[in-house]
Amino acid sequence: MVKTPKNYLCILGMMLFMGLMSAQELKSPNGALQLKVTLTSEGMVQYTLDLDNKEVIKPSTLGLQLKNAPSMLKGFQIEESHIKEVDEHWNPVWGKQKTVRNHYNELELRLVQPEHDNRYIRLRFRLFNDGLAFRYEFPKQKTLNYFIIEEEETEFALTGDHKIFWIPGDYDTHEYPYTTSKISEIPSKMKDATVYISAQAPIEQLAVQTPSMMKTEDGLYINIHEAALQNYAAMELNVDADNLVMSSHLVPDALGNKGYMQTNTHSPWRTIIVSDDARDILASNMIINLNEPTDYEDTSWIKPMKYIGVWWEYFVEGKSTWAYGTETNVKLDQDFGKLTPNGRHGATTQHVKDYVDFAAANGFDAVLVEGWNIGWEDWIGNWKENVFDFTTPYPDFDVEAVNKYAHDKGVRIMMHHETSASATNYERRLDRAFQFMKDYGYNSVKTGYVGQIIPRGEHHDGQWMVNHFTHVAKRAADYGIMINSHEAVRPTGLHRTYPNWLAQESARGTEFEAMGGLAPEHASILAFTRLIGGPMDYTPGIFQTDLSYYGNNKQRVNTTLVKQLAYYVTMYSPLQMAADLPENYKRFPDAFRFIKDVAVDWDNSWYLEAEPGDYVTIARKTKGKEQWFVGSMTDENSRTSKIDFGFLPEGEKYIATVYADAKDADWKENPQAYTIKEITITSKSKLKQYIAPGGGLAISITKKP
Repeated sequence: MVKTPKNYLCILGMMLFMGLMSAQELKSPNGALQLKVTLTSEGMVQYTLDLDNKEVIKPSTLGLQLKNAPSMLKGFQIEESHIKEVDEHWNPVWGKQKTVRNHYNELELRLVQPEHDNRYIRLRFRLFNDGLAFRYEFPKQKTLNYFIIEEEETEFALTGDHKIFWIPGDYDTHEYPYTTSKISEIPSKMKDATVYISAQAPIEQLAVQTPSMMKTEDGLYINIHEAALQNYAAMELNVDADNLVMSSHLVPDALGNKGYMQTNTHSPWRTIIVSDDARDILASNMIINLNEPTDYEDTSWIKPMKYIGVWWEYFVEGKSTWAYGTETNVKLDQDFGKLTPNGRHGATTQHVKDYVDFAAANGFDAVLVEGWNIGWEDWIGNWKENVFDFTTPYPDFDVEAVNKYAHDKGVRIMMHHETSASATNYERRLDRAFQFMKDYGYNSVKTGYVGQIIPRGEHHDGQWMVNHFTHVAKRAADYGIMINSHEAVRPTGLHRTYPNWLAQESARGTEFEAMGGLAPEHASILAFTRLIGGPMDYTPGIFQTDLSYYGNNKQRVNTTLVKQLAYYVTMYSPLQMAADLPENYKRFPDAFRFIKDVAVDWDNSWYLEAEPGDYVTIARKTKGKEQWFVGSMTDENSRTSKIDFGFLPEGEKYIATVYADAKDADWKENPQAYTIKEITITSKSKLKQYIAPGGGLAISITKKP
């Protein structure tokens, strides 16, 4: 037997150690993205990201500050390094496509702090063809059990003064209008960008929210967000506008702490989607791929839905109210038998039956009913804990009669649970509320969290509320109930793990068209920001865009009618509302046909045209049908959309019904002017179509008989 000399083993050990101390490198499966991870002389972890040898992220530090414990910022040594490739396909319960490919290369590093009893963490990096994701992992160990996060110190050092689409950092709301500027201009524009919202907590230091969408001067598109946010505070981004560095800013709790952790655990993924083609940002599946598969044994009860509801009329001046009574100081379980009717209550038995009739006649799945339950007289602005009980209807709403009427017509009633942000009250009553729904056959609920959070001092995006939102989704699944949450933490792909969590609001949606208006560019920014994390209940379909039609309301919806149709394709959601009043749809039956026809679940999607803040054009194929839809929307400028129908199967002829803005259409002056025409197309056809200022384009496609 030949013995290996001892000095050779020492040299081999030194070589192995030096290899771990040197840069750790990883490439995306297609080789275009390059990640490099290094240690500084102080043992601080830094990473860089390049695309085709073009710098995307400059050297940026990773780590965490802990409370009453040594930091996880420096003094690290790389003890282990592992690389692997994963390439798999999976089928979502519902989604933008029937099958999703999950393909990445992974680098796992074990980082030890010798000066702190060999305490260690893992950093896990996943490099996809369209971006980078990484997270902190905290294995169970003798020297690390329970700890409190003081702050996460993740950096994103940018390569220039990029164009950025942003909303102010805030712990409680995402309902700000978007500002477009250079990063260096954020400080001067922050005051004007921080408009009044009924419940807000702006961050004192300079910060913006994620998803943060940027464009470099040399044409790279960069999107920074997070994925799989569970048992952790949401991440805002501090902005160093002088040095062009962004860094993580976790939402604190009532004590100012950022997170309570117990090993074995990990952070959410920090995500950077990057491409030289804006369409790739929209097409990315990276965030949903970073979430865990659902462990629901049966998902057959989870169904995408199209619905109408008693809702928009509350925002149109003079129509109706959520509240039944005139009183303003009401105690739950004490005063509701003494209410004086205000005469304008919207959720009456007969009124809801009228909506049910309209839904049944036009093929809608459900009718949302807001204002059906006691509590609305005194619900907002008082920071009250016990506002709603979620089971007691007003005297003029017969739950049993309405429910039977709807079910006899094949329509579901969609429950509404406005919590007034009193999460403690909702959790106490949650099982009774869900059992009430189950008893009446309600299979979906819209939840709301308007106001300041109770427990007092907590925030909508803090760890406590993140856990609340996931608890509600999981508990709802036990009762066979689907969730549509409003005023919730912004989505991070958790609809893969909890597929009954169909949609969220978590942004400035259609109701703001009646409260100050939305800029014509707003939706084309949302496609690259809010919708990157998951589907939004944007509540489109407003045909009567000039609200002075109803009386004294001087507001207008800043779109053409056809752009409202385009939203059903461009603003993806498996839960789509026809938000206008039924009488307005009856005035435009030919345009309403598109809303009736358009699907809510898809086999595939194609991203045809895109530029953040300017325009978006998307085509989708209905799941399980030979049927396609195209939607295109623009900002305040007119444009000509160029549709290439190459996504259609070859060798067939198709009938395309084109819903277009008229030549004289304009979101301000002539929003309801549109044309409808049928044309014969094939996969080789191309269409040039004019889109008016603030306008859109919608196309439905079927096989030619």
